[in-house]
Amino acid sequence: MGRPSLPDYAAATGHSTPLLLPLQRGGSGENAYCDTLKSQVSVPLDFLKTRFSIPALFSIALLPLILGIPVLSLGADGLAQAARPFQVGERLTYDISFLNISAGTAVMEVKAGESAGDRVMGTFVTTAVSSPMVTRFFPVDNRVESLTDLTALLPEHMTFRRREGKKKEDIEYTFHRKDGTVTAVRGGTTETVPIPVGTQDLISCLYYVRSQLPFKQGASLGLNVYHDKKVRQIEVRVEDIDTLEGPWGRLETAQVLVIMPFQGIFLNQGNIRVWFTTDARRIPLRMKAKVVIGSIVADLIEGIPEVAKLQ
Repeated sequence: MGRPSLPDYAAATGHSTPLLLPLQRGGSGENAYCDTLKSQVSVPLDFLKTRFSIPALFSIALLPLILGIPVLSLGADGLAQAARPFQVGERLTYDISFLNISAGTAVMEVKAGESAGDRVMGTFVTTAVSSPMVTRFFPVDNRVESLTDLTALLPEHMTFRRREGKKKEDIEYTFHRKDGTVTAVRGGTTETVPIPVGTQDLISCLYYVRSQLPFKQGASLGLNVYHDKKVRQIEVRVEDIDTLEGPWGRLETAQVLVIMPFQGIFLNQGNIRVWFTTDARRIPLRMKAKVVIGSIVADLIEGIPEVAKLQ
């Protein structure tokens, strides 16, 4: 059965911007919206109300937060500079959309960090901000920063400033590599827990995957990530090598499947797909996750790689 069209949403709510109504949870607009969906798709009404909301739109903008680190640790020499597909100064901007309607913007940056001895430090910064229209109903302004050793690609300190609607939360992780522990500060409480060698934080992991995952069909990595008081495991797998069209033109990409066997940043369990360019920069062009109705998509709109485009 096909999904309801946008005119159907508007007819149900009497609004010219139907996407915004269901995202204001608990309102009459949400009820009318869910009633319409219930009549056209086989999804329980209560499920729609509890599982479909704005945070899901912006969780894909923070895709690095649900990726982990390969169980295999780095060698003593770490990664060679030439092996890194990213450099300090990289800035990638994504449009976050649902049902082809823009809902916000995400930015991923690599900034310089203070050097520590012979180690080259960098700061990975990811932000997600709602569009002006969505902000009227549910403002989102999230920022994650990860101070990382760029030679070994191991994070040392991470902060997550989370602002979603009325929810305000600040999370901080400090990694103690010699002790094999991480100290987490969240919600006014502090705890230190053991972690495996090579465990990463919620954002540096994506850059490791860009550097280490072989872009060959069938290649995979087992991943660890410290998230929400636990070290969790996921799998990253290359499904296909194909061309992808978008604002960047037509580029060859590796379609990577992220398998999540736990309830993480997204509101429910499920898989996410990422399309990376197969050139030396390995840029994530598109990130996509299915939700109850349709899919949430983050497409690169600025920072498009300057590589030869396919004709």
